[in-house]
Amino acid sequence: MFRRTFWFTTGVAAGVWATTKVNRKLRQLTPESLAASAANKALETGHRIKDRAVGFALDVRENMVRREEELGDALGINADPELPAPRRFAVIENQRSNPKYIENTTYSYDRNEDH
Repeated sequence: MFRRTFWFTTGVAAGVWATTKVNRKLRQLTPESLAASAANKALETGHRIKDRAVGFALDVRENMVRREEELGDALGINADPELPAPRRFAVIENQRSNPKYIENTTYSYDRNEDH
């Protein structure tokens, strides 16, 4: 009698365990659950790609600055950071003292003249 009780209890426990496993798997395979897991994986992948892209952009920017410094040193641009004064100020000052006006022209600036 004890053997039968043992095997009956073992069978009931195995049935409950199997039913629980099957129900969990069925819940995982519902369309809502599949959509949610796909969305979660897409978000994780997006975050990983974004992190890699940001890291790549920072590396590019760092190397760009370093290379610009190397080129500046090689060309002698970084040796004297003082730039000459802009020449356009002299031209503007010269033009203010000697303005050029067109006098006695045949062109009229009145737009209503032809109408």
